[in-house]
Amino acid sequence: MNRRLFAHLAVAAGLAFATAVHAQSKEVTFGIISTESSANLKTAWQPLLEDMRRATGLEITAFFAPDYAGVIEGMRFNKVDVAWMGNKSGMEAVDRAGGEVFAKVTQADGAAGYWSVMVVRKDSPHKTLDDVLAHRAELTLGFGDPNSTSGSLVPGYYAFAENKVDPVKDFKRTVRANHETNMLAVANGQVDVATVSSDGLDRMQMKQPHKRAELREVWRSPLIPSDPMLWRKSLDAEAKQKIRAFLLGYGKDAREQGILKTLTFAGFVASDDTQLVPIRQLELVRQRAKVESDTTLSADERQKKLREIDQQLAQLQKLVASAK
Repeated sequence: MNRRLFAHLAVAAGLAFATAVHAQSKEVTFGIISTESSANLKTAWQPLLEDMRRATGLEITAFFAPDYAGVIEGMRFNKVDVAWMGNKSGMEAVDRAGGEVFAKVTQADGAAGYWSVMVVRKDSPHKTLDDVLAHRAELTLGFGDPNSTSGSLVPGYYAFAENKVDPVKDFKRTVRANHETNMLAVANGQVDVATVSSDGLDRMQMKQPHKRAELREVWRSPLIPSDPMLWRKSLDAEAKQKIRAFLLGYGKDAREQGILKTLTFAGFVASDDTQLVPIRQLELVRQRAKVESDTTLSADERQKKLREIDQQLAQLQKLVASAK
């Protein structure tokens, strides 16, 4: 092959590659965790995603999965570029899927976060968490997705572990589902009690107020930081800039505010991975309690694991102190 022909072919191949990369950078897949049915989530999110498409010039495609892990794995394998997640699933995406927090939602009620809530039917004889725990062997529990912050991690520690209760083993029956499914299961008498998010209750009040009226709160957690927005670290820099600018500026008029209200958001503000520190601490404390109660470990094994966890907790505490 002569040099001139080779050079032309090389240039053509380079242009084809650059065009492919450019085209790929124009397509962004937006992952949405499964807090409720995909149909409901699509209805709520599509107007915002359409606005994002028009404002950024990017082709925005929504990605739904049957569970939180599906969105995390989608980001891990470069099938999800940007995502709305909870803090626990966000932590997993940062640690396992090359994710990075760049923003977080702001709450419609002005709070700095939301809560995990335990609900029963309004006619239930159980009025408090103590009532539920005292009768747990007779009750069915609707528990959250394993990667849900408010459905699983937070109540798993504050409602159950602190009271030396195993939510999977100690109830008559435990089923895992998203927030919407668990709320409807309680309202319809299919389970006795469920752990859900406070903003999930707000969404149900908007969509199905008659079902929300069937629910009564018996426990509320400490405040959970607002949901993070993440992108793949490897996402095209121009796409990142456009998406960040769009989200941080969204909600400037009544129409956009109405779209956000449907999502139970007020808007978006900048954030980073440090917002996950309280969740990391909680996960480590949960692990520590599990190690302490593990009778299969020898004394030496137990102490070794506890030291490792305590070292990680100390490092996180230093990070918190340095940020003040």
